[in-house]
Amino acid sequence: MLNLVLFGPPGAGKGTQSENIVKEFEIIHLSTGDIFRHHIKESTELGKLAKSYIDKGQLVPDEVTINMLQEEVNKHDNPKGFIFDGFPRTTAQAEALDAFLASKNTSISGMIALEVPEEELKERLRKRALDSGRTDDADPEIIANRIKVYNNETAPVKEFYGRQNKLYLINGLGSIQDITKEIVKTINAL
Repeated sequence: MLNLVLFGPPGAGKGTQSENIVKEFEIIHLSTGDIFRHHIKESTELGKLAKSYIDKGQLVPDEVTINMLQEEVNKHDNPKGFIFDGFPRTTAQAEALDAFLASKNTSISGMIALEVPEEELKERLRKRALDSGRTDDADPEIIANRIKVYNNETAPVKEFYGRQNKLYLINGLGSIQDITKEIVKTINAL
């Protein structure tokens, strides 16, 4: 089973690259952002709780995120694998994901980490706010806080997978196609 963590700061291109990886390897895309947005749109209890954190640019608590993700994984029978987009965001989440996958006799194959400079991230997020109406991308203060939270709380997850020799750094600058080719080459080498 091919289980990937697609990793990078907000605006790095995780959603775009996830689509390409799913097509290439026929694995299931699980985006915590998409799942949260669905719950927010449907005004579920999880959605209301998640929105209260997201609106401030903060991470949704680990327990809520982990339970939600396990529920999503368990919906699929005999998958070829998963690409986790936006998860894990903390070392505790990474440890919980490893334990959960081990209980299913599988593990993370690798973490694909998209590396993009901060100023480029801010520009991409501003553009995404205009193109897609994502309000969480429109406010410069929320953007700055999301990047700060990523640097302080999420970036250490790279070290977690690095210690397992499962970290693969990909330059997130360039054409979408060139970045996809580099990711596919890396995955094929796993």
